[in-house]
Amino acid sequence: MGREVGSYAASYLPFFQGLFMAPHIVGQALKGAVLVARVFEILGYEVLPNWKEDRSDIIQCIRFNSDKELIAFCQAIQGASPVDSHVTPYPWDMPGYSHQVIMAAGTFIQGASIELSADAPIKAPYTAYLQGGLTFAHVKYALTSAISKLCEQGFIAL
Repeated sequence: MGREVGSYAASYLPFFQGLFMAPHIVGQALKGAVLVARVFEILGYEVLPNWKEDRSDIIQCIRFNSDKELIAFCQAIQGASPVDSHVTPYPWDMPGYSHQVIMAAGTFIQGASIELSADAPIKAPYTAYLQGGLTFAHVKYALTSAISKLCEQGFIAL
């Protein structure tokens, strides 16, 4: 069988395509994280890392002033997702956590946080962990959606 179809019947194409695309996608995610950090920093939020710090991964932390603000942010990220944007995430009890957790990830591949996701434990300090972004354009769209929702709910005054 191996002589006829090769050593991996599912095809190496997705594997090699992933290796080829990975540097670009990571670059898009990093560029998006820098933008998110800068915008939220300008809006007066604490961010980690800040926009000009060296980065060691694709995660951008944003500290909010309340649980309601944190939840609104995560819900906006979900609403800007390409998959399941109609779903509204709410905090829930998750095994292994002492506090409720909210998770937003409308991704093509379940659990693929590189695509763009946000999650957070519902406890002070109210920190959202935003990560990923297959394209810089999608990160900008999600950022705009999040700021709009935070404005609509009275958390940000522009």
